[in-house]
Amino acid sequence: MLAQLPQVDPELARLLVAEEQRQFHNIRLIASENYASAAVQEAVGSCLSNKYSEGYAGKRYYQGQQYIDAVEQLAVQRLKSLFGAEHANVQPYSGSPANLAVYAAFLQPGDPVVGLGLPHGGHLTHGWKVSVTGKWFDAHAYSVRREDERLDIDEMIRLVREVRPKLLIAGITAYPRVVDWLPFREVADEVGAIFMADIAHISGLVAAGLHPSPVPLADVVTSTTHKTLRGPRGGMILCKAEHAAALDRAVFPGLQGGPHNNTTAGIAVAAHEASTPAFYAYARRVVDNAQALADALLSAGYRLVTGGTDNHMLIMDLTQQGMGGKPAAVALEKAGIVVNYNTIPFDPRKPFDPSGVRIGTAAIASRGIGPEHMGTLAGWMSQALKAADDDAALARIAAEVQAFASSYPAPGLTGVDAA
Repeated sequence: MLAQLPQVDPELARLLVAEEQRQFHNIRLIASENYASAAVQEAVGSCLSNKYSEGYAGKRYYQGQQYIDAVEQLAVQRLKSLFGAEHANVQPYSGSPANLAVYAAFLQPGDPVVGLGLPHGGHLTHGWKVSVTGKWFDAHAYSVRREDERLDIDEMIRLVREVRPKLLIAGITAYPRVVDWLPFREVADEVGAIFMADIAHISGLVAAGLHPSPVPLADVVTSTTHKTLRGPRGGMILCKAEHAAALDRAVFPGLQGGPHNNTTAGIAVAAHEASTPAFYAYARRVVDNAQALADALLSAGYRLVTGGTDNHMLIMDLTQQGMGGKPAAVALEKAGIVVNYNTIPFDPRKPFDPSGVRIGTAAIASRGIGPEHMGTLAGWMSQALKAADDDAALARIAAEVQAFASSYPAPGLTGVDAA
């Protein structure tokens, strides 16, 4: 994969090779990560990164756009077809700018907003206090129920009726269950709010029909284009036709200059891949893996938030093990298994030293690792957590993990052992 870089910049080339080897030899269970295909990576690394293209197809501020316009139109049409959307914008640089564009399109600073609180599985950009969305707007958060850790829809409805927000957000970043979009639509209509659904984590599952789609119900749907969708690091906005002009203006010129045309091309490839039977088989494996891994971890004595999963992620609570999420994540990485530490609902510990870890199965599903392997994976995880202070034992587990991973090629990683 590296033809010129080792000669031009050997120091950087060594770092890239080392990272590629890390991605290949480890079991990657970070819920927001995946492997983009070689075709997606070729598009992202193409000559399109040389071109500047302020504006939209047919309405650019620079000449020489005939092929760029065709690339962007291809990405837009493919996403509209894939998700059944009336309009799509593929220019946001990632999911957070896509979300901010929704605020810019419909709100003024100080306007009320309601979203799921970060400690209960929401995202920073859903109005959390450390984000500009929580600093510039009058943000209010609903939560999950303490008794079962499911979304507290009754609380959300009460809060919306009380606050009467201009924007109501439904979306998850650390919630392992299906989201029912209908109550959000109904209460948004009741108070005259814009209803936005953030499907950054589950867009691949939505595309495959394995999670209910909010597109028919929401005014706006935002997403990243990587994670379960398995595209490049980018963002997208899907919306009703009546909101297209406002959202397009919010993205450009409201928040951004020229789009990253190479990323747009990668999105077009990913949307094409997501329309194939092979993608459905991958997405089915994502969910089956998550549920099989949940069963294996529960059988091994670990507590999972909500007791299991419906999607690609699990939140494991290590309170019963007397262990924090951060040392658990460090131990697992030493054993060749990469997760992120994460808060649990009503967590008594601090965010930088939380009680849980978040686990995702998209990347391993992309490698062809299936539910039949989840018992073995849970066994390695349990061994690593019990041997957290024993580097020799963790190294032995890592050797077993590496030997296993070498049998499952990682898409797009052709520079090392992967096929």
